[in-house]
This record gives sequence, structure tokens and C-alpha cells, in this order.
Amino acid sequence: MSAAPNPHGTSFAHRLGWGERPALVVIDMVRAYTEPDGPFALPAPGPALENCVSLVDAARDGGAPVVWTVVRYTSGLADGGLFVRKVPALAAFAEDAPGGWGEIAAPLKPAPGEPVVAKQYASAFSGTSLAATLAVSGVDTLVVCGVSTSGCVRASATDAIAHGLRPMVVGDACADRTTALHDANLADLDAKYADVVAVDDARRALSGTA
Repeated sequence: MSAAPNPHGTSFAHRLGWGERPALVVIDMVRAYTEPDGPFALPAPGPALENCVSLVDAARDGGAPVVWTVVRYTSGLADGGLFVRKVPALAAFAEDAPGGWGEIAAPLKPAPGEPVVAKQYASAFSGTSLAATLAVSGVDTLVVCGVSTSGCVRASATDAIAHGLRPMVVGDACADRTTALHDANLADLDAKYADVVAVDDARRALSGTA
């Protein structure tokens, strides 16, 4: 039986493949997205949250680094730049904002020694220490999960490949405002910037059982 044709043609969607040293980055999986009354509430965050939990467990079991990101601004949003003008609801992530919307969603919880990177823009790499942290740990493959697929996940994956890392985006461990946005961005990431992988494959790689 012949392989299914590549829907992107021969120019796109080649495989990067796994490297030798993966790390997991959990992107912005905070209450603002997972709670039904949150300012960025997603329609169905449960499956992605559950899969993020399983990836974190696998990474810890295998000794793979786990890094978390959150969005955080100073009181008054002086470090929010034009981003907070474009998306005023980001004010929910100011350090003195009510609601605790920037808190990582339960049952996820960083373990002692796991870095929590505070960022002000979409990419986990923009203006942060993430690239240096991964380089010192010898990481060559970055497993990406979290929210939202079209925003911070996408920006982080495209910046990962620009930093010489192999981005592995776990589609079922990400979520977005609509299924259409989620699916379209996964397809485009898989075509040009990352390998979109299954949860089970990512778990095996992180746990060292692949």
C-alpha cells in the first residue's frame, strides 16, 4: 500500500524528527483560559489540560527539563507595550489585577526547580531567559503544549526553530478559541515550522521510552 500523499506537496511538511535531549515547555496554561468566566476562556480546555498533565508526568519520570510560561505585567502595564493596546484584556495579567487569572491551572503545578518564565509577549523566547536555560541544559528538542494554538504556542514554536531547536507541537495538548483556528494553525505549523506530534509519541520521548 502506498503512503498517503502529502497535502502540502513536496515543498512543505518534511520531518525534523526527534533529537537527543528533549525538554517540555508548558505555554500559559493558566486560569484565564481554563476557567469558564476567565477573560480568555476557551470553549473546551479540559482535554488539552489533561494531556499537559500527562506530558509533565512523563517528563518528570524521564528526567527531561520542564519549563513553564506565564504572562505577567507590572502594575500600570508599563511593560506591556503595544500588545496590551491591541488586546486590552491582557490587563488581567498585571501583578495587581484581581481574580488570579495568571495562576497556573490546577492540577498543573510547577515542581521545585522547574523554571517559570514570565513573559510580556506571545513568544516564550521574546525578552526572556528561555533560550539560555535550554542551551545550558543541552536541549535540542522542545516539546510544546498549552495555549493558545494560534497565539503563544505558534509564536513559541516558530521562535524555537529560529533558535536551532526542534519544535514538537503536541496538537491534542493545545487549545484555541475555535476548532477552526486550532486546526488551521496546527496544519500550518506542521507544514513549515514544527512537527505536530501525538501525545503518546511525546510522552515516550520525554520519558525516555521511545
